[in-house]
Amino acid sequence: MSVIEVDNLTKDYGHGRGIFDVSLQVQKGEVFGFLGPNGAGKTTTIRHLMGFSNPMSGTAKINGIACNKQASKILENVGYLPGEVALPEALTGLEFIKMMQGLRHSNDQVRLDYLLDIFQLDPNGKTKRMSLGNKRKLAVITAFLADPDILILDEPTSGLDPVMQATFIEFMEMEKKRGKTILLSSHIFSEVDAICDTIAIIKEGKIVSTVHADDIRHNQNKMFHITFGNANDVNQFKTESGIIASCIDPVRHIAEVGITDDEVNRLISVLSKYHVESFKEIKYTLENHFMRFYEKAT
Repeated sequence: MSVIEVDNLTKDYGHGRGIFDVSLQVQKGEVFGFLGPNGAGKTTTIRHLMGFSNPMSGTAKINGIACNKQASKILENVGYLPGEVALPEALTGLEFIKMMQGLRHSNDQVRLDYLLDIFQLDPNGKTKRMSLGNKRKLAVITAFLADPDILILDEPTSGLDPVMQATFIEFMEMEKKRGKTILLSSHIFSEVDAICDTIAIIKEGKIVSTVHADDIRHNQNKMFHITFGNANDVNQFKTESGIIASCIDPVRHIAEVGITDDEVNRLISVLSKYHVESFKEIKYTLENHFMRFYEKAT
């Protein structure tokens, strides 16, 4: 069952800026990673899901409800963490939390204490004096405070230190086990790879790839980095082996070969005819997959 649905969503700001025919679906209980650099269109898409912007064409729905028509109803069941946190400077952190509890009709002190403990935040003191990291932690806590079934998180670990980023990932894994439906936008590979079930890559406002995370983790295509003993062996391997190398560097005596699992034994048999100093597998990662689309422009 699709909880979040974006269908051919377009918002053209001119000069190539905006989003164009963006489509994605997030199933109930799924963590969906929305991966791309700053300016790629992640936040624009999320703003449409939150009902903050009207599309030029296409639709954005949550639980079957059009986001730009019944935003207040949708927000009853959605926790939202914006990419840029703007807090009322006149309030203390605790006053801001109480204000958000009132807006969400939630006053679960046990839940609040649990979140404050996990993210190690003292909410006393004016928000304007808080560090960027503490402001982000406060925003994270208020997004999860009402224990919503659906979460839309825009660059959630931006501003957090590495230790707290790891804490956030562990927390998200726990929320995932509780069956939460989560759309997480990020440009951090480790964050997306650690917790997401499905990953969409967005480039210049268009989704260029949607892939199941397990298909990347258990990819049957292998890449090997081979260092030969001399340039002659490299050149002979290139011309006589019958194996196509994706990269050949005779100066450094290096070749890189991409093959499937079924071809590994053949490659090893061919290499036995040459002087090979090293033979290493290059693990296929989410970053490798991502760069396939972004290197094409360079």
